[in-house]
Amino acid sequence: MKIKLGVPKGSLQEATVALFKKAGFNINVTERSYFPSIDDDEIECMLIRAQEMARYVEDGVLDFGLTGIDWVKENDADVVKVADLIYSKRGLGKVKWVLAAPADGDIKSVKDLEGKKIATEAVNLAKKYLKKNNVNAEVEFSWGATEVKPPRLADAIIEITETGSSLRANNLKILDTVMESNTVLIANKKAWENLEKKKKIEEIALLLNGAIEAEEKVGLMMNVKEDELKKVLEVLPALKKPTISKLADNKWVAINTIVDERVVREIIPKLKKAGAQGIVEYPLNKVIA
Repeated sequence: MKIKLGVPKGSLQEATVALFKKAGFNINVTERSYFPSIDDDEIECMLIRAQEMARYVEDGVLDFGLTGIDWVKENDADVVKVADLIYSKRGLGKVKWVLAAPADGDIKSVKDLEGKKIATEAVNLAKKYLKKNNVNAEVEFSWGATEVKPPRLADAIIEITETGSSLRANNLKILDTVMESNTVLIANKKAWENLEKKKKIEEIALLLNGAIEAEEKVGLMMNVKEDELKKVLEVLPALKKPTISKLADNKWVAINTIVDERVVREIIPKLKKAGAQGIVEYPLNKVIA
């Protein structure tokens, strides 16, 4: 069996390749080829722009692929959403499509766009948004650098952003959120009906989600005297419950657990004070609940 995977080319490419590596798959992208290699004989990869991914998955050119849910909706693609994968080019989290206009201009809300011109890459999303708000405005497709177009080339824009920094740098103010989006794993409907392919796609989704789950977590191991165990456990947050095992010396136990990386610097000194010894922090590749 061969299954065709679409890897998003562009802003998501590097993050996607890194995510697959944590999930256990090495994707090798060469500079001039649109067909990366992968260390799984059952998978064939192809680089496709995220904006086009849903259409090619729907048409069966690809069996499954990764793109934003925004581009699935923009293309009205009839595909199976297998899994939400909450990551972006800058880390873990969602992105937003926002309405923005010059900060010192007269446009203060969507209602002020009546008869105006909006530039965006997501034309269909923009038209649906305007219709929902009963506003008639011209929507113009933008080939990029959308944030530099107001006020000369457009009155406002609908643009994707993670932090809003590029919009602020161009003297634009966010007026409204059009939609939130995140990466999704999508599958072709016929491929999903194929039991072999469905099983493979589900396994990959499980591993990718496990890699994302592990992204902001670390493992902790330590040794604790039996009579100090209660104090240590009171300090220790855990994914579920820590694993506690007896050591050769019956007066001591070993604790193994998973915690959020952001709290490690706070709890290690507390663990030490509570009696933990031999504390080891280690990175994780996957956490499968």
